Amino acid sequence: MADYYELLGVDRSADADTIKKSYRKLARQLHPDANPGDAEAEARFKQVAEAYEVLSDADKRANYDRFGSATGPGGAGGFGGGDPFGGGLGDLFDAFFNNTGGGGGGSARQRGVDLEVVANLDLEDTVTGVAKDVKVRTAVTCDTCEATGAAPGADVATCGECNGAGQVRQLRQSILGQMVTTAACPRCGGEGKTISKPCGDCAGEGRRVEERNYSVDVPAGVSHGSTLRLTGRGAVGPRGGGAGDLYVEIRVNPHPVFDRDGDNLLAQLHVTMTQAALGATVTFEAIDGDIDVDIPVGAQSGAVFSFRDRGVPRLRGRGRGELQLTLLVDTPTELSDEDEALLRQFAEQRSERVNEPREGGFFSKFKSRS
Repeated sequence: MADYYELLGVDRSADADTIKKSYRKLARQLHPDANPGDAEAEARFKQVAEAYEVLSDADKRANYDRFGSATGPGGAGGFGGGDPFGGGLGDLFDAFFNNTGGGGGGSARQRGVDLEVVANLDLEDTVTGVAKDVKVRTAVTCDTCEATGAAPGADVATCGECNGAGQVRQLRQSILGQMVTTAACPRCGGEGKTISKPCGDCAGEGRRVEERNYSVDVPAGVSHGSTLRLTGRGAVGPRGGGAGDLYVEIRVNPHPVFDRDGDNLLAQLHVTMTQAALGATVTFEAIDGDIDVDIPVGAQSGAVFSFRDRGVPRLRGRGRGELQLTLLVDTPTELSDEDEALLRQFAEQRSERVNEPREGGFFSKFKSRS
């Protein structure tokens, strides 16, 4: 068996993109439609496709590097004794779009693959909902050939190898006796038809890669890690196949003030020492408007003030979560001489022990003059 890396013309350290690019180039050169009647090119095409199917899969590649096969020593289903094309070559260029599904037969058009994209949101977006634009690189219908894969004026004929079925049967001998298996036709790629000249803009695929922008309606209440599905916005299938779906993963940026706990919003409410001791009404700037918070006399750090229906809307229910504010009493760090004098007088009246006056302060000056 030929070395898969040599077949693709890449080093053993090649990354996935390098392997894909090399396969793509070779597949275009060796495709049976581009080499009619050339048995040697067709045989090499099968070998190159087999090599790519293994090296494009991380697990199969690891086993191949270690054991020389896609399944390891003694594993069933490897290329050494099984069907080398089972489930992998239904579409001649599936690998360009990470699709390794088997060919369907004749008139059955293969659906395109699903795609994923990330949408980054601010926390405010999850409270109000937002229309978010996303950009995705995807397979779209080739306008030149109108998804047929044929160059203008090219002949489209029934495949002579599978007689239009899109599949070929193979008879194999196993320990259980003779077995008949089916695989995508290597000549037509499961299409059931061949074309005399592939479309130059899409290499006979009937689709090509472009960047597309979509607007995603993100509902209020979504959370970090949620996934939204856009039906039919994925890659189109080869030669007129239907489109897959686009999955949008939601990622919510950290907020400088709020944390989220389920449908509740959490934040700290800072007040001064005198406000906590004497009580006060302070204003807190919430995401959806200001809130007046009544601080009781003698309030302590750690006290929690809850406000119903001021959190995140419930995605699958009615109403909203709570806004929970944890009180944090701020101790002044910079005192004027007058401030220090007042605090020392207050401590003296309450018989509270405190440090001696700081060097250079009002009391130290007074003490040095006395």
